[in-house]
Amino acid sequence: TAILDAYDHYFNEFHRVSARARLHFEQRNWAQWQHDSTARLSVREAVVAHVVQGLRAILGDLLHNVPVWLATKDFYATLIARRQNLELSETFFNSVTRRILGTVGVDQRIEFVWFGATMLPGREQSDMLRRYVRITDTTDVFRTILADYALDAPYRDVERDALLLAQALERELSCVWESPDFESIETLRPLFFRNKGAYIIGRIRKRNRVLPLILPLLHTEAGIFVDAALFTEEEASKVFSFTRAYFHVDTESPVEVVGFLKSIMPLKPIAELYTALGWNKHGKTMLYRALYRHLGNSSDRFEIARGAKGMVMTVFTLPSYDIVFKIIKDRFAEAKTITRRDVLASYQFVFKHDRVGRMVDAQEFENLTFARERFTDELIDELLATAANTVSVEGDQVIVRHLYTERRLYPLDLYIKEMGSQHALAAIRDYGYAIADLAAANIFPGDLFIKNFGVTRHDRVVFYDYDEVMLLTDVNFRKMPASSNYDDEIAAQPWFSVQPYDVFPEEFRTFLWLPRPLRTLLESKFVFPIHGD
Repeated sequence: TAILDAYDHYFNEFHRVSARARLHFEQRNWAQWQHDSTARLSVREAVVAHVVQGLRAILGDLLHNVPVWLATKDFYATLIARRQNLELSETFFNSVTRRILGTVGVDQRIEFVWFGATMLPGREQSDMLRRYVRITDTTDVFRTILADYALDAPYRDVERDALLLAQALERELSCVWESPDFESIETLRPLFFRNKGAYIIGRIRKRNRVLPLILPLLHTEAGIFVDAALFTEEEASKVFSFTRAYFHVDTESPVEVVGFLKSIMPLKPIAELYTALGWNKHGKTMLYRALYRHLGNSSDRFEIARGAKGMVMTVFTLPSYDIVFKIIKDRFAEAKTITRRDVLASYQFVFKHDRVGRMVDAQEFENLTFARERFTDELIDELLATAANTVSVEGDQVIVRHLYTERRLYPLDLYIKEMGSQHALAAIRDYGYAIADLAAANIFPGDLFIKNFGVTRHDRVVFYDYDEVMLLTDVNFRKMPASSNYDDEIAAQPWFSVQPYDVFPEEFRTFLWLPRPLRTLLESKFVFPIHGD
């Protein structure tokens, strides 16, 4: 009962913070939204820590008694059996037991575990949905939709928006369905809020056909207006990308929202959809289950990931699964002055910061077990040589005490070599824009080597190596001091003092190796500081 009460407190607090996003949007209070966005990420950890402390007092010497936990799980299962968000309350219970018992791998006796197939709700008459049919014309449909999502702030020009939306939809349907006709538009009742935007999320239906409908709203001093009309699965996937901050959605039924989103983005993993809504721990649970279900239905082996080896992380992957696994090395290359604690802090920093579509979301795991036979000998040798403090082989099991997972990307250094000149030119152009976008969000990657960037399936360049990431406002950009003699210039160590946040822009040209056509493009599009200017 104590665990369920704690879960309810967490759920209610999460919901309360999410619901405030509407007011922040109406009042254009962007700073408060950012504060709430960060604060909401800390709610779950605080509640879990509090209930664990309480359970230590309740159970005393029985804290690690397995029969007690078996009985507790059975009773908890009866308490949540008819709950709307049963799977979220199961994940919360698992978090508590793992924190107390230090479970390695999975203990199916004590944890709620389901590695089988799952079905998400998709009720036709759900209270979560609004349904619109065309009675007069498409403009009138959108006029009604915008009226239903009216906020406590005026539209700038609702008639113009409705007309433009109708024209855009009819063009799209004529192209993809060869007719502007549709049967209905269905939208989720809650608005989705992120940063300075609010989103109407829906779908267009015609018999068994479905198209996404995403309408981003912006609020300026002149009023609220529709910024775009998105109708494709690819565009929807970008909006719900793993490189962006989490949405705030005022809903009591996250599972129904995820079910709807899955209907318009069938290729998007369920884990990423939960995470996109801020339920990142349950998203991690779904990722874990999907991985182990995949392992049970595949036979390939984990291997060292493609790309340049990192100085801080050992990275491996499973060829048939779209994830990379990153383990912090026991010792870093001499060029790195950071510690393991610094690396952990950097990943936590990225978790809490707005990723502006340019940084990959990483999931942190502890105490995982894998079958030894699924690892190549080369990978085992690599892991034991570089991360023996984290990885061990015990019998037929490989135990990993700590790792991060990220979506697997095409490393940019390999991409520009393997994908042809046109793709390479486009990627390097976007690499420059990625650095600019990060700077606009007060982020400096620290290490600008292209090996630390990757290309998504949507050909977007994103950053994924966080051991040196920092706030741009903390960086001290310096002019390279002049050397007094030639010996200083060729010395292994600099002839001047360098502090942790010092950066010398003059070195960018030296260390950012690129073939001449790509280098010319980068220098023509983006201004490199010269002589410290």
